[in-house]
Amino acid sequence: MTMASGHPTEAKHGGVDLQGRSIAGNPVPLVRLRGIGKSFGPATVLMAVDLDFTAGEVHALVGENGAGKSTIGKIVGGYYAADSGTVEVDGEAILRWTPRSALGKGIAMIHQELQLVPQLSVAQNVFLGIEENVLGATIGSERARFGELDRRCGFRLDPDAIVGGLRIADRQKVEIMRAIARNARLIIMDEPASSLTADEVERLHKVISWLRDDGRSVVYITHQLDHVFSLCDRVTIMRDGRLVRTTRVMAETRSSLVEAMIGGPSDIMIPARPPRPDTAVLPVLETRGISTRTGLSDVSISVRPGEVVGLIGLVGSGRSELARAIYGADAITAGEVWIGNKHYRNPSPHESIRRGVAFVPEDRRKQGLDLTQTVRPNMSLVHPGLASRYGILRREAEYRLVRRLIDWFGISPNDPDGNVAVYSGGNQQKVLLSRWTARQPLLAILDEPSRGVDIGARRRIHDFIVDLASKGVAVLLISSELEEVLALSHRGYVLSDGGVIDEVDCAETSEADLLRRLFDVDPGRRGENFSDVAAQGGAARKT
Repeated sequence: MTMASGHPTEAKHGGVDLQGRSIAGNPVPLVRLRGIGKSFGPATVLMAVDLDFTAGEVHALVGENGAGKSTIGKIVGGYYAADSGTVEVDGEAILRWTPRSALGKGIAMIHQELQLVPQLSVAQNVFLGIEENVLGATIGSERARFGELDRRCGFRLDPDAIVGGLRIADRQKVEIMRAIARNARLIIMDEPASSLTADEVERLHKVISWLRDDGRSVVYITHQLDHVFSLCDRVTIMRDGRLVRTTRVMAETRSSLVEAMIGGPSDIMIPARPPRPDTAVLPVLETRGISTRTGLSDVSISVRPGEVVGLIGLVGSGRSELARAIYGADAITAGEVWIGNKHYRNPSPHESIRRGVAFVPEDRRKQGLDLTQTVRPNMSLVHPGLASRYGILRREAEYRLVRRLIDWFGISPNDPDGNVAVYSGGNQQKVLLSRWTARQPLLAILDEPSRGVDIGARRRIHDFIVDLASKGVAVLLISSELEEVLALSHRGYVLSDGGVIDEVDCAETSEADLLRRLFDVDPGRRGENFSDVAAQGGAARKT
């Protein structure tokens, strides 16, 4: 079944209009779940879930990683089949449910782990499968359609850009536009703002508000509780695969949501940073005027033992590019890298691991994990010597190592042979981080370590960072959350257009100072002190 081409309120689905009214005028949920259960092998991820999604509202799904939020979204979107229970659309039970049939009923999903064709352009991805055609031949009208859609969303993307070359934030925008282009009545958004800047989040929320005012339904899966209160109408709280409650957002507080998510009171504060190291100690890491083909130009930074140094900047500032260059994932064209007071010539990932450099990349699925393997090799293969003798793997020792790491990070399911490809995003992130706790590194480069994780996991990750620094590890931290990077770091380097424009003492710098500097950068003002710039509120995010 396809959507009508006119104004969306003209579309009819199963005797129900876009506003969720039956022909008789009675309110009918767009989607109703009754007794939904789902398991992956021995792991039960949903149990007897009853839930309604109605027209003209933004409905938040919150919970810790592994609580079942994304699984609900994928069942509604037709990507997973429920093991038990029923899915009703417009009051009619669905017997056979696929992404295509869901789209035919006006239901689209934006995945947390993006589902795009990297070889195609932005416009081709947005309109893939819904191209306009005459007698089966496409008529090439995507550019005009894209221009209208981009004006509505305000993302300002190049329709001809190849998606495989885009940053994560821009790929996320493509996914959002793709769902809106399909005139969906219900759009499931799984962590849609996790890689967006503050300005982009504001634009996204305006688009979502427009969708709600147009009578559509948005299911907003998020760990960002501030978004729940600023945007959503109702909120459903999940815990361990069960629905705790569904309420109006105005009836909740941040504390009440957190307590319901974890089953009791919780300290959600960021832990105190470790003591500041002695400035006379030689740096573990030093870059001297390095440049790369990825956009870095004459970058010089340093990190001492036991010091947490933050990299601060907006989309395209060069933070992830600097991390990759130090680790050896991207080639350095000029300048030098020094590790442990030794010149590190021609960095490479293999040599970096040998030298004690740990790296957690921004994109866990494409750059961090091997999704064809189970949890066990994803944790142990970077440290083969810990579970082998004379080059022979000792399986019992490997299992002991992996079980210890699973328990420390609270990974769910707690199975060393679990299929990491179907784990929640937060539990995948914990698997990625845990591999570097097996052996203490000299330098830890952490690019968005808490992206897309729940409050409990975020606290574990913060404790992990503080613990590393307390043991003398040099930590280079990249985070889109200014509060996080300022609270955990001793010092910070501010980047713009591939260069360092300032160095700050994080204990003496406010978010407001940073925000004004980040959004009002003039390349000719490099080195200007933050205290000279007026403050403004908000939050900054990056790729």
